[in-house]
Amino acid sequence: MSSENLPQSPEKQLRKPRVAVVFGGRSSEHGISVVTAGAVLRAIDRTKYDVLPIGITTDGRWALTADDPERMAISDRRTPSVEELAESPEGGVVLPVDPGNREVVYSEPGSVPKALGEVDVVFPVLHGPYGEDGTLQGLLELSGIPYVGAGVLASAVGQDKEYMKRVFTSFGLPVGPYLVVRPREWEQDEKSARQRIADFAGEHGWPLFIKPSRAGSSFGITKVDSFEGLDEAIAEARRHDPKFLVESLLRGREIECGVLEFEDGPRASVPAEIPPVTAHDFYDFEAKYIDSAAGIVPAPIGEEATAEVQRLAVEAFEATSCEGLVRADFFLQDNGEFVINEINTMPGFTPISMYPRMWQESGVEYADLVDKLIQAALRRRTGLR
Repeated sequence: MSSENLPQSPEKQLRKPRVAVVFGGRSSEHGISVVTAGAVLRAIDRTKYDVLPIGITTDGRWALTADDPERMAISDRRTPSVEELAESPEGGVVLPVDPGNREVVYSEPGSVPKALGEVDVVFPVLHGPYGEDGTLQGLLELSGIPYVGAGVLASAVGQDKEYMKRVFTSFGLPVGPYLVVRPREWEQDEKSARQRIADFAGEHGWPLFIKPSRAGSSFGITKVDSFEGLDEAIAEARRHDPKFLVESLLRGREIECGVLEFEDGPRASVPAEIPPVTAHDFYDFEAKYIDSAAGIVPAPIGEEATAEVQRLAVEAFEATSCEGLVRADFFLQDNGEFVINEINTMPGFTPISMYPRMWQESGVEYADLVDKLIQAALRRRTGLR
C-alpha cells in the first residue's frame, strides 16, 4: 500500500497549510527583500495558513526570525536586514533535501536540533542573485517543496538580461539595441572590448546605459553621456556582475504590465506608466523604493495600446516559461510600437510597488494577490511540468 493511501492522523487532516516566507539573501537587494517580506507577512491570511518566517543573512546563513512585519519597514531612508531580525546570531534553519520529507529543522551550536514542523509551500521574496536566479528554486525542487513564482529555467533566464533578450528575440518580441561584454573578454582583451563599445556608440549614439547582466532594481546601472564616464560606469557594473551590458537609450514612455497566473492561465493587469523622474537620472533604486516615484495607474495610453502591451506581457511570460507572476517592462516609442526592456520574475512586492498597484487597479487587492500566488503554488507539482 502506498503512503498516499494510508489514513492521515486527525492532526494532519485539520492543520492549515504552512507557508515559509523566505527573504533577505546574499544579493545587493537584501534590504528591499526584507521590506517585501514584511508586507507579505502582514497580508497572509492567518485563518487559512500557518506562517514560518525564514531570513537569509548577507553571508548566506538561513536564520529563524521573528514574525514581526513592523520591524521590516524602511526607516530613515534605510532598509532593514535579516541580521537585525534573527532570533540568534548563530542558529540555522535547514530544509531537507528529500522529496519525502518536508520537516524543517532549526539548530544552534551546542544544542539539540529542534523540528519546526512540515512546510507545505515556500513564498520566496528574494530579489537578485542567490534567490531569484534559479538557485533557490533548484534547492526547492530537490526538496520537493512547492514554491511561489518561476521555476529554475525561467528564474535563471529572467535574471540574466543577455539570455532574457535572446529568448525574447527568438520568440519575435521586439528588443532594443544592446551589446554584451563577457568577463573573459574584458579581463583578457580590454582594448578590443572598448573598441566594440565605441563602435556601438558610433552606430547608436550617446547616451548609453552600462548595466550588470544579472542584477536588479537598477543596482549598478549608470547612464553615460560620453567616453569620459565610461570607465567608472563599467567598474560600477562589474562590482555587481563581471558580465555587463551596454544598451542604447530608448526614447519613449516607460510602461509596465503585470502578469498573474490564474487557474485558467496567465492574465495581464492594467498597465502603468512610469513618468520621468526629475530628481534622478533614471528610474533607479532610490526612485523606486526610497523616494517612491509615483507611477500612473492605469497608464493613459488608450485601449488599443493597452491591449497590445497586455498581449506582449503574456507572450513574454509564456516565452520564458514563467509561473506565478511577472512584471514586464516596456518602452512605448513615438511611432506607437512597444519594445520590451525586461521582465522581473519576483518584482518589487511592497504595497507601493507597481506590480501590486497594477493588480489593485485590476480588481485584485494586495491580500488577495498574495493568496492567489500561494494557491497557484499549492496546485503546482515540483519536478518536470
